[in-house]
Amino acid sequence: MRRVVSLFLPHWSTDRLRRKRTTSPPDRRDGVDANGTSFPLVTAIADHGRRIVAAVDAGASTLGISPGMTITKARSLAPDLEVVEADINADLQGLRQLSFWAGRRYAPIVAADPPDGLWLDITGCAHLFGSERALLKDLHRRVADFGLAVQIAVADTAGCAHAVARHVPAGRPVTIEPGDHRKAIALLPVSALRLDADVVTGLRKLGFDRVEQLIGTPRGPLAKRFGRNLHRRLDQALGTVPEPIEPIFPETLPRARRGFMEPIITADAFVQVIGDLTGDVVAQLGRAGKGARRLDCFFHRVDGHAQAIRVGTAAPSRDSRHLAKLLGARIETIDPGLGIESMTLVVPLVEPMGAEGGEFDAMLRSGRHEPDLAGLVDALSNRFGQRRLYRITPTSSVMPERSVAAYSPLDRRSGVAWDDDLPRPCRMLDPPEPIDVTAMMPDHPPAMFVWRRKRFRVTQADGPERLHGEWWRDRGQEADLPFAVRDYYQVETLTGGRYWVFRVGDGENQSTGPMRWFIHGAFA
Repeated sequence: MRRVVSLFLPHWSTDRLRRKRTTSPPDRRDGVDANGTSFPLVTAIADHGRRIVAAVDAGASTLGISPGMTITKARSLAPDLEVVEADINADLQGLRQLSFWAGRRYAPIVAADPPDGLWLDITGCAHLFGSERALLKDLHRRVADFGLAVQIAVADTAGCAHAVARHVPAGRPVTIEPGDHRKAIALLPVSALRLDADVVTGLRKLGFDRVEQLIGTPRGPLAKRFGRNLHRRLDQALGTVPEPIEPIFPETLPRARRGFMEPIITADAFVQVIGDLTGDVVAQLGRAGKGARRLDCFFHRVDGHAQAIRVGTAAPSRDSRHLAKLLGARIETIDPGLGIESMTLVVPLVEPMGAEGGEFDAMLRSGRHEPDLAGLVDALSNRFGQRRLYRITPTSSVMPERSVAAYSPLDRRSGVAWDDDLPRPCRMLDPPEPIDVTAMMPDHPPAMFVWRRKRFRVTQADGPERLHGEWWRDRGQEADLPFAVRDYYQVETLTGGRYWVFRVGDGENQSTGPMRWFIHGAFA
């Protein structure tokens, strides 16, 4: 099922200008007064001998200023209005740069949607972030951190995602569940179909306010009056007509392309072409002294629709056989339709690499037979998701939940080791879960506890091991357990289970904690 994200930047032009000025000292030219308050900002263009508003920021919009309004009228609404000449080329170039960034991080098929948005085809990419929701959340957070106002929607069709992102304001990404795009688009106004203003005005004069009214109306009379574009946009939003997204990427990226005299549809043909393409890009990487960290292979169908597969590597690689194998393992996700007329391989992420390349072929020729750990990591990461494969490393912290950190699988950092005399469970709960305990205080272990509505009788116990909080940390950061003293016990139950439980507080002084009990983990 295809999934398309529409990223809408409602104040793109003005947000871009403000972001560009962040390195300058605040003064009147930066749209900030002496008290640090921002002046409303608009951009202007010439129109038949007068100047009109091209784009507004959030402050100007709240004052009633809108695009198309004359600058004279806008100043009457906001005397301290700051007006900057619109730079359409700079806005478009900024969208392209944002597209390149999104393409490197989120999906291989990304394109600018001028004048104020992006397209992202995230089909087959959500598993790399754990879920579609996690991908959208990360995208929204990072774009907002750039200082940009943003609205995001995802749906089965580009037209539906575009309409929802612009007509359903929300402070978080809006998800239209698979198969619900027709229901979602039906309730929106006709202007959501990306029609010309005169067409929208004409439809409203005829009584068409919502898209659902167009769906069941005979097409002939409307097409004769408003043209074919009306129903083309409607069909694109409903998914009955394809709307391909043409990806863009920097010209400097290593790439290779193959066009075919006859469309191909078989997996064997795809594997053969992928082998040729990886050989071409590896040659380019070798001349540049770099290795591939991420590859995108695009399949261009005869109907104009493009599909892509993305793979990554744990370390820079120029091993063409290894890269081809990673790509070949993902071709099952490609739907060739009536056939693939061309294929393109792009390397959006590269890193410097030694001249020898560390390639598997060279290792075999030299007679060394070392385990190919990087290859194993690549295969697992591309199958199960990069975030599901990591290396646990001890860190310097007294509190158990902060004593471990996750790093990339091939990370070599070390220096801190766990204390063998103070064993920790192999499985820990985050956060610890409350339990009901029967125990004698102040330092007796539990005799029985109830966890998840199940009773456990304790037969053996060891402890307590007292841990004090880290005084240099703000207690407000420990929202779940904001107390300093914990007494930990290792307990074994009648059924043979071994658990790690603790009491918040020292068992005597109420100021050290509420004397509540929690379970923190289980031993193997």
